[in-house]
Amino acid sequence: MNQQQRETIERIKQHAERQIWVTFRKEGIHKYPAAATDPALATGDEYDVSFLGSPHRHIFHFRVWIDVFHNDRDIEFIQFKRWLENLYAGGTLELNYKSCEMIADDLYLQIAGRYPDRAVWIEVAEDGENGCLIKYELSRPAQSIKI
Repeated sequence: MNQQQRETIERIKQHAERQIWVTFRKEGIHKYPAAATDPALATGDEYDVSFLGSPHRHIFHFRVWIDVFHNDRDIEFIQFKRWLENLYAGGTLELNYKSCEMIADDLYLQIAGRYPDRAVWIEVAEDGENGCLIKYELSRPAQSIKI
């Protein structure tokens, strides 16, 4: 590898976007009240999901990505994960009857308050099967890297 190639690699490393991610699970009960009466949902055929109108249990699976600004534990994984879990354990956040998207928005507000000015991606899934991914991005000026 020549000097120019090494310099190019260093430039790319310096401008790389960095995120860490953690996962955790939380048991919760929720419902989708409209499912019981909306004709588009309570169809009476194989697509009927009217049962979602009653409270039902899920294990909600979370994966949370957050920007970090350097490689040496800018945010320590285990501490970040424990803090997120404690938001639910301590009653700061509750699942209630919210959709996965609503749960992600509530969680983002807490993260943004503690870790401002960072892009955050939040995935919330019911039983690890169906869910959402919401990307809370910052407006960033385009960076030009010459290779």
